[in-house]
Amino acid sequence: MACINVFELDKEKKKMVKEEEKGEEFTLDGSVDRNGKPAVRGRSGKWTAGILLLVNQGLATLAFFGVGVNLVLFLTRVIGQDNAEAANNVSKWTGTVYIFSLLGAFLSDSYWGRYKTCAVFQVIFVLGLVSLSLTSYIFLIKPTGCGSERTPCGSHSSFEIAMFYTSIYLIALGNGGYQPTIATLGADQFDEEHPKERHSKVSFFSYFYLALNLGSLFSNTILGYFEDEGMWALGFWASTGSAIVALVLFLVGTPRYRHFIPRGNPLSRFCQVVVAAARKWTAEIPPRAGELYELDGQEVSSNGGRKILHTNGFKFLDRAAVITSKETTPKENEVYDPWHLCTVTQVEEVKCILRLLPIWLCTILYSVVFTQMASLFVEQGAAMKTTISTFHIPPASMSSFDILSVAAFIFIYRRVLDPIVAKLKKNSGSKGFTELQRMGIGLIIAILAMVVAGIVEHFRLKYSQEGCPICTNSSTLSILWQIPQYVLIGASEVFMYVGQLEFFNKEAPEGLKSFGSALCMTSISLGNYVSSLLVTIVMRISTKSDQMPGWIPGNLNKGHLDMFYFLLAFLTTADFVVYILCAKWYENIRFGGKVSGEESRGKNEHDDLRV
Repeated sequence: MACINVFELDKEKKKMVKEEEKGEEFTLDGSVDRNGKPAVRGRSGKWTAGILLLVNQGLATLAFFGVGVNLVLFLTRVIGQDNAEAANNVSKWTGTVYIFSLLGAFLSDSYWGRYKTCAVFQVIFVLGLVSLSLTSYIFLIKPTGCGSERTPCGSHSSFEIAMFYTSIYLIALGNGGYQPTIATLGADQFDEEHPKERHSKVSFFSYFYLALNLGSLFSNTILGYFEDEGMWALGFWASTGSAIVALVLFLVGTPRYRHFIPRGNPLSRFCQVVVAAARKWTAEIPPRAGELYELDGQEVSSNGGRKILHTNGFKFLDRAAVITSKETTPKENEVYDPWHLCTVTQVEEVKCILRLLPIWLCTILYSVVFTQMASLFVEQGAAMKTTISTFHIPPASMSSFDILSVAAFIFIYRRVLDPIVAKLKKNSGSKGFTELQRMGIGLIIAILAMVVAGIVEHFRLKYSQEGCPICTNSSTLSILWQIPQYVLIGASEVFMYVGQLEFFNKEAPEGLKSFGSALCMTSISLGNYVSSLLVTIVMRISTKSDQMPGWIPGNLNKGHLDMFYFLLAFLTTADFVVYILCAKWYENIRFGGKVSGEESRGKNEHDDLRV
């Protein structure tokens, strides 16, 4: 068997030599083509594949937000729920979308690989949209033409409601499993070991988030307008068509994509370190890291990864790599049972995840702020003056200002702020703000957004009509006063979410890159659940009687939504203080003798973080 393996390896080397003689250059990061052979730089990946994936992301986002952006209005006008119940259900649904991102990341990193995971979940996404379109057209939008602001729909049977929830949660499963994997697959198209492609990889994340926002622009304007006027079936069918085109474009790029071989179940690797360290709880940790167990460079490379350098944190885990008296240095081609002895690289993988968790937890409260755009901002806008002359502005379409803000601030950051900060820094070769600094700036801007939203709501209440039964368009304050809060949220996204995508992808160990992207999405998920819980708690505490129906009642004119916004601003401020402490403590992952990222940043990125 060994002879066969040597023979196959020799054949593969001869093929690679022939390719090199033809002038073909292979990638240096270990990526392969769809046949499992080393990827040829000139015939795979780069912006040809990257642009296909960016267009795919834009169309899939258009389809997703064609459902999500007006879902709160669909629940109130078609399903018949009140504002608080609808806002909670939207938060739970959106949270579930991002929880499913963990499933997609697990399958991608462990077994299926990025390409197969993306393909399977996009098919599920399309099926969910087809089901929702049919369910709405056949069952829910009855009588025909209902679902607008003026004509709410009638009651529905349990079967019809069940079909509706089955459809939207299929959409949640499909989109959730697909999102973190497509971001990582896109980053895989650029060789991190090649200077030019490394720069393109950093740019890809900004363009990825830009594509996401531009894709939702059509949903928030054109589709949002049709749905607000009661043409729900048309909006849902348009979303379905967009998702089908996105899937076709994804499949067209199949021959061009670069791939990374799945590394196996990361949970087992994590558990092996914990078990091995526990078994050696009394073992003495050697003073020098070089005495701990590690494979040589070639063996690590053959396993599809890079060596991670030892760090001093979480020293109790180093016992998993201690060679005790019961063990001797392994002979050539011999590897120890990982449940008894783990490599330094495997131990450092666990340390990396443990270091990422506090940073990740600090991003959850930001997501609570972010999720208000899809729920309370829309309800607030619906209670304002939504007409300019004879033109009606759908409240959900105001999020287009968030999208335009994202597009503008991505350009401002990449072309203006980043170069200026790089010049001001003393370290030569510095690349401007670090990812941790950008995330901190995102939190500050989010605090300002909540303060502005609270002030706008205060004045909306001041100019509202008293005693109105429904209170839609009940205030003389124009909905255009919401523009500043949407613009600030968009600016904060550029710093927080783009920074998060780059940070988690860069800091996640090999074999856990999709998990790194999923961490970003699950922070949004938990933000939605925390928002739902916070709304429930606030309503329970603030509701006294019919005269005091709580801060967020069905009739916003009887509530105090402004106080809820100010509460979020206070909580985010407290979160920012904790974040600063966590960022100061964080230590970057280091691969193969050099710091991951720019060496000029120093050993730890947080050394540059200043309050």
